[in-house]
Amino acid sequence: MLRWTITFVIIAIIAAILGFGGIAGAAAGIAKIIFFIFIVLFVLSLLKGVLKK
Repeated sequence: MLRWTITFVIIAIIAAILGFGGIAGAAAGIAKIIFFIFIVLFVLSLLKGVLKK
């Protein structure tokens, strides 16, 4: 999931450099959403591992 975030950030950077503002904004928004989902799932998996012991 973190790879998708990095992919969309790279797409956003390239689109911004080339002047495609709408695509860059959309890709950055998608990357932000995927990143927050990743963080939530990561914290949940950490808590599950700690509570399992």
